[in-house]
Amino acid sequence: MSRVGKQPVKVTQGVKLNVAGNQVTVEGPKGKLNLSLRPEVAVEVKGSDVQVTRKNDSKFARAMHGTVRALISNMIHGVTKGFQKNLDIQGVGWQGKMQGRKLVLQLGFCHTVDFDVPEGVTCTIPHPQRLEITGIDKQAVGEFAARVRASRKPEPYKGKGVRYDGERVVRKAGKSFVGGK
Repeated sequence: MSRVGKQPVKVTQGVKLNVAGNQVTVEGPKGKLNLSLRPEVAVEVKGSDVQVTRKNDSKFARAMHGTVRALISNMIHGVTKGFQKNLDIQGVGWQGKMQGRKLVLQLGFCHTVDFDVPEGVTCTIPHPQRLEITGIDKQAVGEFAARVRASRKPEPYKGKGVRYDGERVVRKAGKSFVGGK
């Protein structure tokens, strides 16, 4: 049995959780999120706890048991506290700026790299080499941050590129000249 799936999820104060058919709706101070359930799992609310159970013992049902519990837990966390990913831009003259709902990055190419910020995600730039991506949906925040990072991944020789806050890039030694004739 799934160790994660067996654990009940606490519904915090100020959060409304509604289960109707195969839809779970979580509403809190920061917004509202929906989740469509698979037919292999069932969700029931008992007081201030949410319990996820599986209907059969197939391999897919066992996999979805813990996954659905984690998704509901993330939804409750998102509507109360939200999620945030921080990105650092490293490189001389490399920077980011916002133009309306569009993120414009200068990353050493001959052109700018533009991203439309998705709905439910907020991108702020406290200074030109720092991006703060926030939102209530963990998947949307993480996916947008991953797309921005993939636009110019950190390279191992000089460390230039877009990286997550606190990400460690293993550096390589460059070519060296060994004397000769």
